[in-house]
Amino acid sequence: MFRSLLRSSLRFIGLRNHIVPPSVNQFIPIRNMSIPTTMKAVVVEQTGGPEVLQYKTSYPVPTPQAGQLLVRNNISGVNYIDTYFRTGLYPAPKPEILGREGAGVVAAVGPGTSGFQVGDRVAWLSTGGYAEYTAVPVALTAKIPEGISDEDIMASFLSGLTVLSFVKETYPVQKGDWVLLHAAAGGAGFLMTQILKILGAKVIGTAGGPEKCALVKSLGADVVIDYRSVEDKNWVRKVKEATGGRGVDVVYDSVGKDTWEGSLEAVKRKGTIVWFGNASGPVPPLPLAKLTPKCVKIARPSLFGYIQTREEFESYTNELFSLLKSGQLKTKIHKIYPLEDIAQVHKDLEGRKTMGKPLLRP
Repeated sequence: MFRSLLRSSLRFIGLRNHIVPPSVNQFIPIRNMSIPTTMKAVVVEQTGGPEVLQYKTSYPVPTPQAGQLLVRNNISGVNYIDTYFRTGLYPAPKPEILGREGAGVVAAVGPGTSGFQVGDRVAWLSTGGYAEYTAVPVALTAKIPEGISDEDIMASFLSGLTVLSFVKETYPVQKGDWVLLHAAAGGAGFLMTQILKILGAKVIGTAGGPEKCALVKSLGADVVIDYRSVEDKNWVRKVKEATGGRGVDVVYDSVGKDTWEGSLEAVKRKGTIVWFGNASGPVPPLPLAKLTPKCVKIARPSLFGYIQTREEFESYTNELFSLLKSGQLKTKIHKIYPLEDIAQVHKDLEGRKTMGKPLLRP
């Protein structure tokens, strides 16, 4: 049964679900607390700029179905991927509520669903986080351990699980590996820099501006490159100098269009490039012949490909929780915005004005 629920959950969040306002009369009050019929939410009805993010104060509260929980969100994460769905780079039916993660309290349990109860503190991966309430798949929901705040979870949940899967499975980072990490001061980059150092890697981090570069250096990066400075403009040369002309073992590139050619130059012979974002725009079609001279391997992974089973999901969440509780992994919140300021959050993200993770308070 669980595998069936998980497959349904992964299909549900694969590209993006559209949100159809549910019928309040269909709600099945199974083990539920007092729940309002409407909520605050941000709804997207058409693609476009931040102006298409519509803040609504009376949107129907969703109904938890079998295999789902209704969560009252205390805090929600904002990720760059949300802008792709807003602009239509990743097509999805409309209307929809953006937001792929949240943390809060279980308000109701769907019929036939076990393992959770009303009042449990949880973090979840799904869609619909820009809202006070979200119906989420139990298959991708974790109980938050004592000693970890909702804010720390949301500053690290989706990004942290992504980072762990990419450095463990996409390219298994080894002690002594040279790693080039673009956008090292961003939500994922902040966490990846720390985890790479825990693994014993030598980290070259790129960031824009002295403040972001100072942050990356404070995390333990061995070399920091300010791609906005005249001195570091030729960042490929800086990478080659740092590695004795050899190049890096692996590149983690979430920037995309502006960095992909340089990433190909900076990686060593028989090296690996992991592309996992398009902050500057999508990478143009790549002739495979470009990989031939250095026998370069390219990966374009997604977290959800690594958490297809409950065992995989729990393995990564438990590792993340352990790193947080031990203090080995620090989080950084750029700012906690009220839900009605969501357009400004997207402007700040796309303007590369954030350091760490922007969060929403529904």
